[in-house]
Amino acid sequence: MLTFSENVYTSRREKLFTLIHTGIGIFFSNEMLPMNYPSNTFPFRPNSSFLYFFGIPLPSIIGMIDFDEKKVMLFGDDVDIEDIIWMGKLPTLKELGSLSGVEQVYPLDKAEEFLKKVISQKRFVHFLPPYQYPQQSYLSSLLNIPINEVKKLASSELIKAVVACRSVKSNEEIQELKKAADIGYRMHLEAFRRAVTGTSEQEIAGILEGIAWAYGKGPSFPIILTQRGEILHNHHHDQLLQDGRLLLIDAGAQANSYYASDYTRVIPVNGRFSDRQKEIYQIVLNALNHAISLIRPGKYYRDIHLEACKIIAKGLKDLHLLKGDVDEIVEAGAHALFFPHGLGHMIGLDVHDMEDLGENFVGYDETIQRSHQFGLAYLRLARQLQEGFTLTVEPGIYFIPPLIEKWEQEKKFKDFIVYDEVKKWIGFGGIRLEDDVVVTPNGCEHIGKRLPIIIEEIENIL
Repeated sequence: MLTFSENVYTSRREKLFTLIHTGIGIFFSNEMLPMNYPSNTFPFRPNSSFLYFFGIPLPSIIGMIDFDEKKVMLFGDDVDIEDIIWMGKLPTLKELGSLSGVEQVYPLDKAEEFLKKVISQKRFVHFLPPYQYPQQSYLSSLLNIPINEVKKLASSELIKAVVACRSVKSNEEIQELKKAADIGYRMHLEAFRRAVTGTSEQEIAGILEGIAWAYGKGPSFPIILTQRGEILHNHHHDQLLQDGRLLLIDAGAQANSYYASDYTRVIPVNGRFSDRQKEIYQIVLNALNHAISLIRPGKYYRDIHLEACKIIAKGLKDLHLLKGDVDEIVEAGAHALFFPHGLGHMIGLDVHDMEDLGENFVGYDETIQRSHQFGLAYLRLARQLQEGFTLTVEPGIYFIPPLIEKWEQEKKFKDFIVYDEVKKWIGFGGIRLEDDVVVTPNGCEHIGKRLPIIIEEIENIL
């Protein structure tokens, strides 16, 4: 039932002991949440940090780590006969704890009793930012603080320690990421096969979601499948595929271990890119390949992002959509009219790995702070790369009518942007290409087999 062996979870907690020395750490497994009435719930998804340190993929469990006394405890209830009638017999928490290397197991109602004792002793309680309401309510009541203050009081010490543990992936984790990559590969190839004029976006999106559930724990995020590629996170699947349009597919899967994949491809509905579509596609592909070639330990991902921006700016300048010096265009941020997001993000047990802990803890550190410049400010990962980091690389070019109109009215970057030419591209949509990679000692490697991406490759498959 647990993905890894007992010693994996034990060694992860041992590393945490080297980073934090006092207080009590609380890890919630998550709760079943109602879809429309209490007993009809959304599919359960364990909290990733609980999963990382304890491995038990079940709801309503609390893991605690006593950093002073080097103790680890689990609090949860076993199923009773009424539960067994509906769900069947499940392993006891004692049995599951043993698989995770935890011997001290107690009923769930003992958790509050234990924590109240800890608080009365003036010991520090570490917790991660809760994103489910039941956890927020529990901590609010326990710590006697307003519920809207709970997230603000999360332990930055515990957050930093968890990020330090989870950022570098082990060989076992890489193997799980490859399983997720294989499912993502199946999903995208099926989309390629079904991208026929007259097919509905909804039908294809539904089939991809079915593949994600057939081979794993479902999609790693709500599937983006759209002919409106200029809308960065377009989850509407309400159109029929039209001849000559581009279909953007941003989709990934969770393996049964919950490790994630995240790929984006863009394909022409009629099976052939137009010359105009090829021009933009090739610029994005050049930016992607160049960025991947620069990834290695010690490089700051923000620097790689800016190098990808220069490839995009040069390509758009060649098409007479931008003018002036490429370095000056990127330094000013004029290219962000077309590429308004960051190059990528960490990936692991979450598709945006550890985003619940706060992007500034995960993608930034004391050596590099978030920019306030439009576009660059949205970079989720900027910090120095290390061997074992797993991340996405996803440049794009978009023609976003409201943004073009706004910037033109403001005469923004008029020394760099040729608005009369840019407006001729309204209606084109957008192109984003995305791969998942792992940082190796001397560069990086794709996680799993690379999806077809070269123009000729795509057209031959279609």
